[in-house]
Amino acid sequence: MLRAGVGVSTAADPIAAAHEAAEQALAQAGLRAADGALCFAGSRHTAAFRPLMRAVAESTQTPQVAGCSASGVIAHGRELEGADAVAVLAVGGGITARRIFVPSIKGRAQEAAREVAAAARPALGRSNLLCLFPDSYNLEPEPFLDVLSRDLPEAVVVGGGATEDGMSGETFALCGDAVSSNAVSGMLFAGDLEIISGASLGCRLIGPPHRITAARHNVIIELDGRPALEVLRQTIGPLGDDLRRTAAMVYLAMTLEPGAERLQHGRYLIRNLIGFDEARGLIATVYRPQPGDLVGFALRDEEGARDNLKLTLEEMERCVGNPPAFGLYFDCVSRGSHLYSMADHDSAYLTRYFPKVPIAGFFTGFEIGPLAAATRLLQYSGVLALVSARTP
Repeated sequence: MLRAGVGVSTAADPIAAAHEAAEQALAQAGLRAADGALCFAGSRHTAAFRPLMRAVAESTQTPQVAGCSASGVIAHGRELEGADAVAVLAVGGGITARRIFVPSIKGRAQEAAREVAAAARPALGRSNLLCLFPDSYNLEPEPFLDVLSRDLPEAVVVGGGATEDGMSGETFALCGDAVSSNAVSGMLFAGDLEIISGASLGCRLIGPPHRITAARHNVIIELDGRPALEVLRQTIGPLGDDLRRTAAMVYLAMTLEPGAERLQHGRYLIRNLIGFDEARGLIATVYRPQPGDLVGFALRDEEGARDNLKLTLEEMERCVGNPPAFGLYFDCVSRGSHLYSMADHDSAYLTRYFPKVPIAGFFTGFEIGPLAAATRLLQYSGVLALVSARTP
């Protein structure tokens, strides 16, 4: 029988916190030992990451332990932002867990993806959930995920970039005794499983969609035959008078379907606007737009994030078959209390829709999750994965 539990500790001593969180997780799961464990540790514990991970392995009685540094952890319906917190998920019974660690990822995104796939492939089962935690500062996520999707189509891939509290300037991947600021860690959960995943965006669409009619490199020249910046300003009104503020609050929504006539929930990505040319009416973005692409504009605000989260959870609730044994939630670091002006917002909704499911996670530098039948780099998102035992 698949069993899982979550534990969390804010004890000041990192080793005590690791033991406490791991023992809570085992107790909730009803396990004496786990087959695998994930650990997300507040970045203030950086100096003790190696003994902290050994303590988790000792308490859960498994060497299959992986995780990362985090500016905040998520567990038991709480979002502990900026705290000296440790969260542990312990899983056992009817599942195989295989930890994965690939070092030296800077400038090697495609090679690192091939190494992750090679490490996971021998442990693949009927169903597979691959959880990945790369160093946010040294990985190029999109080429990494492109190769990983091609090389490992058998796995549902979720996760997020490791984070820190802004003091050290480094994020860390953790795997067994390995601690590195230039690596990706992860865990493959394999078995006879049902895996449901969903991603909610922290933005809401504003105005109608537009067709790109002229573009070069990463610059949008025209939308619907008009200067791109003119269209943006008409869409957002007075907010467009301050382009620095615009760049911080307004994003480009890009469809994932060639020839699409509208932007549908779950079928578009959010990407940053990074520059404007007022004289020529140009908009620079972080991807390479093509003439004919359908795009829109999105505003990041709490109302849009809340509505999108509820819609995503409702869709996932309808898809659930057997009761989930555990869940993982990867939430953008720009959400949480920074967005909602209150603590534990997303976790409260997770508890409302899935009240009996132990869920752990952390605040991410970027998110990884399935969207429109492919693994994507996500931004300003919350990614939830639910895992159940499959009915015989």
